Amino acid sequence: MQIVLIALGVFCLAYYTVSVIYAGFGASIIWIWLIGGIALLVLGGALLYIKKHGIVIDIPFSLKCILATTFVCVLGFFIIMEGLIISGMNQKGEPDLDYIIVLGCQVKGERPSRSLKERLDKAEEYLVENPETKAILSGGQGPGEDISEAECMYQYLVDAGISSERLLMESQSTTTVENLKNSQLLLNEEQSTVGIVTNNFHVYRSIRLAKKFGYVQVCGIAAPSGSVLQLHFMVREFFALTKELVQKNI
Repeated sequence: MQIVLIALGVFCLAYYTVSVIYAGFGASIIWIWLIGGIALLVLGGALLYIKKHGIVIDIPFSLKCILATTFVCVLGFFIIMEGLIISGMNQKGEPDLDYIIVLGCQVKGERPSRSLKERLDKAEEYLVENPETKAILSGGQGPGEDISEAECMYQYLVDAGISSERLLMESQSTTTVENLKNSQLLLNEEQSTVGIVTNNFHVYRSIRLAKKFGYVQVCGIAAPSGSVLQLHFMVREFFALTKELVQKNI
């Protein structure tokens, strides 16, 4: 057990280092890998020290049961949630949808971040293949962004050859919940068919939220997310999905 904890700690610290080199310190809550790595190393080292020196710690059987049960429940919950996240990662959407909604993501100055570019490339691909579909570009302006995410997406798709007449901008949202609620106001009819374009790890939560907010015919369109940060994104999505469950948004 001690060796496993130490090995996991080393992995977390190594992954944190590689991720920072790859994406800088700006990646959302990337620090969890640093904190987790240090905690695992400390715990593993402490257990190794206790074993080596023959120190006996008398832990009541009832406490052992509580700790073991808690660990199994948390691990099981994590596995189930990750399974749900994975279930949405290959969704390709339906052809000839009335609208696609491209969910916003970080803009660096006036240029899309890597994740946003992946969403936009998938949106462009769909719009070329389905010339009657319109796109709602949803995302406001946050710190470090010189323009709104919606404006950045609009310019990117126009530059890629998509007609501006097919693009609608929603530039007030700052969260996925707001993306979906505000975009819903731009639909012509409640029964409109809608595809939600976002990175693969984000599809399941987005679809569940959309259905909660009254989208009747909605599907996911998964953009790739094959970067070094894929593991981080999936762990981070676990916390985001758990938060939505607690807040009863899904």
